Amino acid sequence: MSRFSGFGQRLYNGESSIDFVGRRKTWYVISTIILLVAIGAVVLRGGLNLGIEFRGGGDFGIPNATCSVEQARVVAEAQTGSQAIVTVAGNGTVRVQTESLTPAESTTLATSLAKTCGVGVDTIKIQVVGPSWGSEISKKALQGLVVFLLLVALFMSIYFEWRMAVAGLLALAHDLVITVGLYALFGLEVTPATVIGFLTILGFSLYDTIVVFDKVRENTRNITAQSVMTFGESANLAVNQTLVRSINTSIVALMPVLAIIVVGAGILGAGTLLDLAVALAIGMAAGSYSSIFVATPFFVQLKEKEPQMIALANRVHARRAQSAKSAKGTDAASVEEGEVTTLVDAGPRQQPRRVARSKRTKKS
Repeated sequence: MSRFSGFGQRLYNGESSIDFVGRRKTWYVISTIILLVAIGAVVLRGGLNLGIEFRGGGDFGIPNATCSVEQARVVAEAQTGSQAIVTVAGNGTVRVQTESLTPAESTTLATSLAKTCGVGVDTIKIQVVGPSWGSEISKKALQGLVVFLLLVALFMSIYFEWRMAVAGLLALAHDLVITVGLYALFGLEVTPATVIGFLTILGFSLYDTIVVFDKVRENTRNITAQSVMTFGESANLAVNQTLVRSINTSIVALMPVLAIIVVGAGILGAGTLLDLAVALAIGMAAGSYSSIFVATPFFVQLKEKEPQMIALANRVHARRAQSAKSAKGTDAASVEEGEVTTLVDAGPRQQPRRVARSKRTKKS
């Protein structure tokens, strides 16, 4: 831990540095590959695995069931005449999902499942959702996402500048696509709790990005008044200075989320907690990555196109070239001076010998 803190201190002081901004093309390539995999997963899978809250259907929870998954599936498909999804939660509860059913059909299916699984009908938890309700939920979720993004763009444009708003929205879209793609890749079910998780991770990603942007703004304030560092170098220093904080924040935030996945979903069998926690875990990891490797480099790329920043970069490079030339001239002069001194000092001293006092003649 002391080594890590020492490394973080060196990053903050500028003694060590990771070139996040200068190597932005590398990060862009990595992000592009991940995004293509995510989009490809959604396309090849034919979309997301939507829960009954979105597509409509019946959900039957059978606690302490003695039947197998195959037995429950056979009964459900025989009663409904359509494909049924049967899963087992961590606490042994068998969950049967079917297409949309009428109240009479759901009662009949519950009776058959209770007989097959050796439980009472009144112990089965039944939830029937119509397709119109699921469509309304999807519409509300999309509206909430659009409103959230508009408010984010407005806030960042006022608090920072429009270029930071564009970079921040790009990072949010990056995180959302990756999270959705992983849900499609692994066939995870999308429920209202998942949507809540999506909105939550966007907030977390936005917080992490704003922390970095705030440090960038602090480091680059009145930057055109000097000619020592370019805008990109100063922004890269800001990313290095906030790197350790971002890592620590992500680790602390992920620990309770992982606990929810392991304890809440794995041991207690709470499916809603799993839907929420998985979205949070994926999104937090993507958000931590995007705030450092996507948002700031893209913002710097936009900012460096300004005439003032181009002029600043030219002054910095000219000053460095002049300093290098002066240093080279000084070294050459030192070498030449050393050679002259050697030649002068190497020769014998040509001074007349002094006559002894006894041999001196007295002047008359």
